[in-house]
Amino acid sequence: MDRAQKQTQIEEVKSTLDSSEIVIVSHNKGMTVAQVTELRRALRASGAAYKVSKNTLVKRAAQGTRYESVADLLAGPTALSTTSGEPLVVAKTVYDFAKKFDGKLVIVGGAFGDMKLDAAAVEKLAKLPTLDQIRGKLVGLIQAPAAQLARLAQAYADKPQA
Repeated sequence: MDRAQKQTQIEEVKSTLDSSEIVIVSHNKGMTVAQVTELRRALRASGAAYKVSKNTLVKRAAQGTRYESVADLLAGPTALSTTSGEPLVVAKTVYDFAKKFDGKLVIVGGAFGDMKLDAAAVEKLAKLPTLDQIRGKLVGLIQAPAAQLARLAQAYADKPQA
């Protein structure tokens, strides 16, 4: 790879980091091509990306961005999972695949906004409900009193008159 290609890749990674809400760093030791493809497909379905890049290029790209703290995590066969959409979906997807592939995909850490995350923090994020799940629960809570009132009125109307 010549200097111009490296600079192009650095600029691509930098623009990805600038537009991302969350960055998750993972090691992918021993994953097959089919497994990586499956992970990429799942992340792409949620509007995210999974990219394996040279660590030195990612460290250079991260300089001057809010994700400069992930440079410490880049050692070994690493990959970045990023999204400009719902950040919890990415954390859930990567966490689920890490459990599924049993040691072949290891979450090292990441960053969410200005916060640096370790593997335990990524796990906690993955276990939180997504925005859509919270909206569903909220709608259910709002509808519950009205539904109970309707059932009560119907029960009163169905009661035999003496």
